Order: sequence, then C-alpha cells, then structure tokens
Amino acid sequence: QVQLVESGGGMVQTGDSLRLSCAASGGTSFKYAMAWFRQAPGKDNEFVAAISYTTGSTFYADSVEGRFTISRDNARNTVNLQMNSLKSEDTARYYCAAKWRSFGSRRQEDYDYWGPGIQVTVSR
Repeated sequence: QVQLVESGGGMVQTGDSLRLSCAASGGTSFKYAMAWFRQAPGKDNEFVAAISYTTGSTFYADSVEGRFTISRDNARNTVNLQMNSLKSEDTARYYCAAKWRSFGSRRQEDYDYWGPGIQVTVSR
C-alpha cells in the first residue's frame, strides 16, 4: 500500500509557471509508474502525463505536450510536474496516480493508487 500526497498547487495567471510535486510513502520501493491526471468542473478526469518506473520514458496528452514536463526523483520517492505557459483551460484539480511495476498508461483505470488531488487555477 502506498500513499500519495500532492503539493504545489495554487492560483496563477495565464503564461505563468507552476510546479506540482507528489510524494509517495508506505511502499517497499518506488517501483511505480507515476502519472498526473486532472479534472475540471463538469468534465471527466483527463490524462496529463506519465513516466515509467524503470526507463524514465514519458508521454503526454496532446494538450500539454511541449508545455508540461514530468520527472521523478527515485531517491526521494517523488514525481514532479513542471507546468509552463499555463492557460486558463489548465484550470483543474490535479491528481497523482501510481501503478506498480508499469511503463505507464493513459487510462485512469490502470492505476492502483491515487492522491487526494490539488487545485490549480489559472486566471486570465
């Protein structure tokens, strides 16, 4: 069992940058594929980015490709999401998710553990 806690959210303006972090605890090792999803009011949960547990390979949603960067620090059991050139449509609650020994997935149903989420609001 692993617990995930997000941090770093807040309110920013269009064009600003923000860095989200997700700290994992309770597992025996950090051999999890990690991902970020987001949900805006009235919309479905949406895949944002993922990083594999071993090769560090990454993939992104088209809507954030080139603006967001996912990375992991295995020594600290954390995964980060650097968000640049933020747009109002990036406003959502962002969730960290983990899947044991996986290369990652765009499907939320593939993930075993979820954090409580953190709000990101981008104002014009």
